[in-house]
Amino acid sequence: MDDDTQISDSFPSDTQSSDTPTPRMFSWARNSTIYRVEKRMHTEKQLFDAIARKARQKFENISEAQVKALAESAVKFAYDNKALDDSAFAEISTRSGIRSGRSKRAIAQKLAQKGVARDTVETATADADDLYAAVVLARKRAFGPFRKVEPDEARRAKEFSAFARGGFGFEIGKRVLAMSIEEAEEVLDAGRGI
Repeated sequence: MDDDTQISDSFPSDTQSSDTPTPRMFSWARNSTIYRVEKRMHTEKQLFDAIARKARQKFENISEAQVKALAESAVKFAYDNKALDDSAFAEISTRSGIRSGRSKRAIAQKLAQKGVARDTVETATADADDLYAAVVLARKRAFGPFRKVEPDEARRAKEFSAFARGGFGFEIGKRVLAMSIEEAEEVLDAGRGI
């Protein structure tokens, strides 16, 4: 065999020049969609981008129109089978984010990066409790009422900076750092149902 000869897993029919994907391509897109949505929840944008990226890798000489058609068919297939729901994704991500100490602002930014529509993000984060999330962050990082040592000025600045980087406002950070351990536990107990 010549070194110039390349072996491909593409069939000759996969390299047709039309803008319509072949039946084999559609079958691959459907199977790939099933595999992906079984593994974890996706947003519409995430699924579209993943299928498009993999189609470019899998099929030689695939046109951009074919890539777009495959990705759109994958998204439609996922919606038809109720495997894709940006609202549910946003609500679940918001609850998870709050429980792990992320602010509304940080959660909204992450959802926007994943391609969730702004109104869906606003609806999902509307009832999020930044105070609860900030207390969770303080507990995780041993800040404020959960610190083990008396703070000096540098430690206080570090704690305020962590709240700011987490997307919390100055007032929330100040309030959490001023709490007693009992007050912090009350906030955590009140938010346990999230």
